[in-house]
Amino acid sequence: MALAVWRREQSALAAMPDALRSLPIDYVSLKSFNLVGLPALRHLLVEGGVVSQEAFVTLPKLQAPDLATLVDSLVGEGHGLIMLMGKGGVGKTTIAAAVAVELASRGYPVHLTTSDPAAHLAETLEGSLDHLTVSRIEPHVETERYRQHVMDTKGRDLDAKGKALLEEDLRSPCTEEIAVFQAFSRIIREAGKKFVVMDTAPTGHTLLLLDATGAYHRETARQLGQSGIKFTTPMMQLQDAKQTKVLIVTLAENTPVLEAAGLQSDLRRANIEPWAWIINNSLAMANPTSALMRQRASNELAQIEAVTTRHAKRWAVVPLQAEEPIGVERLKKLARHSVG
Repeated sequence: MALAVWRREQSALAAMPDALRSLPIDYVSLKSFNLVGLPALRHLLVEGGVVSQEAFVTLPKLQAPDLATLVDSLVGEGHGLIMLMGKGGVGKTTIAAAVAVELASRGYPVHLTTSDPAAHLAETLEGSLDHLTVSRIEPHVETERYRQHVMDTKGRDLDAKGKALLEEDLRSPCTEEIAVFQAFSRIIREAGKKFVVMDTAPTGHTLLLLDATGAYHRETARQLGQSGIKFTTPMMQLQDAKQTKVLIVTLAENTPVLEAAGLQSDLRRANIEPWAWIINNSLAMANPTSALMRQRASNELAQIEAVTTRHAKRWAVVPLQAEEPIGVERLKKLARHSVG
């Protein structure tokens, strides 16, 4: 595993853009400890932190469900919305792709989509799979589509001055929020017939989308609530545990776990109960052999315990992969505790 980490580092350095390569570069060695607290930060730039074999840590045999086990409980009636949430950099796109591949491999129709502008679903899948379709909510595309729709409908009978005012109004930042919300609503409606696996944007952007969803729900309830007309809003679907499963993705590190716990609190205030947590890229689950990696793995144990005993009702642990989890076959292995 240590060699695999080194190879990834070398690959990343080799792919460095020329604009960055021309700048002054300092190299900071990987440490055996987490960078939390003043003593750790003081040692960040201190070299000579090589771990001797005398410091070899004995790791306990980690027993935890894998991603495929979670999917066993997700299948239910053969359809539904599965939303992957978490801070940036925890691997939501990879986990979303792995969940979608696992479901499609079992013969279920799956729509894998993302609202994260930084996500690269197509590159992660690196191929196609029966029963699986892939899409992306692109804010600028959805905004232009929404603007054109408004101009073609509300602006159709306006004079030149009226159209100019409407066009100016549509340049408001709120227009993008409305357009993305509409695209989000359109996609999750598909969950009544198939599985929709959504790789969401990082936490802050996702909460803004949920705010828009909540505002739409409140306005719909205000207008229709007293009329006796039955209605279902996207927020009602997100709050229905039978229709929607929210999976929080984190790393076995202090800050990502704290931020994931904060996200869970925010969701609960919106009456959305997270269904499970996924601890991604776990060194402890990969069972490394080098002294440095085993010390880093031992640092994960307290965070894994915090997730499994305090935060999550269900959980899975995904080991750090020896190779980048790109392509359908590697994604299948990732879902089953393989480190290959």
